Amino acid sequence: MHLARFPRISLGHFPTPLEPLNNLSALLGGPKIWVKRDDATGLASGGNKTRKLEFLLADAIKKGADTIITQGATQSNHVRQTIAGAAKLGLKAKAFLEQRVTQFGDDYQHSGNVLLDGLLGGEIVAHLPNGTDMQLAMEEYASQLRRQGHNPYIIPGGGSNPIGALGYVACAEELLYQSSQQRLHIHHVVHASGSTGTQAGLVAGFTATHSQIPVLGISVRAPKEKQEENVWQLASRTLALLGVSGELPREAVVANSDYVGDGYGLPTEGTLEALALFARHEGLLLDPVYSAKGAAGLIDLIRKGFFQPDENVVFIHTGGSAGLFGYRHILEEYISHA
Repeated sequence: MHLARFPRISLGHFPTPLEPLNNLSALLGGPKIWVKRDDATGLASGGNKTRKLEFLLADAIKKGADTIITQGATQSNHVRQTIAGAAKLGLKAKAFLEQRVTQFGDDYQHSGNVLLDGLLGGEIVAHLPNGTDMQLAMEEYASQLRRQGHNPYIIPGGGSNPIGALGYVACAEELLYQSSQQRLHIHHVVHASGSTGTQAGLVAGFTATHSQIPVLGISVRAPKEKQEENVWQLASRTLALLGVSGELPREAVVANSDYVGDGYGLPTEGTLEALALFARHEGLLLDPVYSAKGAAGLIDLIRKGFFQPDENVVFIHTGGSAGLFGYRHILEEYISHA
């Protein structure tokens, strides 16, 4: 795939560790669970978006940008990491936050990632209602900045376009190398799937290398058909960017939307259980929006016998623990009754 062809800036600590979760594997009595520690990428408390930003911000620098514009939900891990990456490169960062979750009070609106956005020097241009056309809002603001003499660069929500997805093509290569070094046969890769860039990059990377490792995305928002279509579209565009010929088989993209619950950013009982199990048995902090919903799906599927007992399942920890503080009240209530 020759990823060195593409502009890239070093922002994270790679390779991230690939570690066994022995306690959790024993507790659940299922397959051998491993974790790919993309919570440990290092940029402003880490997370999966750092991989994407290495390519996206390099492209911005190449195009002479002086301002980065992006968007996300209120407690967006992507926005926090984008602002941090821009700060590291001496670029201004502007962000729009969409109010997808409104029922958790001031903690949700002002702590966690939102607090860090300001500390890192980012400017929140506006808090917009749920359902706003966020891409249009960014484009209109970019036009305004251009009239003022600036050269803005727009990064889509989640960094999920073909350039950003290259970050998880690189992660697929990294996993293949680590598994070879550890003599580990990976039977499944599981992760939380949202804006689709992580899953699309993994699928593209494993497809291009003919590694035949299936990727299961646990959707945090969209229904199965929509999520799979979005992932397939982006993975196909990423393969085209890589110069890989041939159509991506539809069966290469698998999403499970059974664990979304009441909607994006709203923890289920399974989400809260996954947070507690990972914390209390492995000392790992998940987040209520992405990684814990992905882990809830993994845990439930293990209990249902979806995986074989002798298989190795790698869970991609996408980070996001800063967002826990936005859920203080619901977490305190869960802890008091657990």
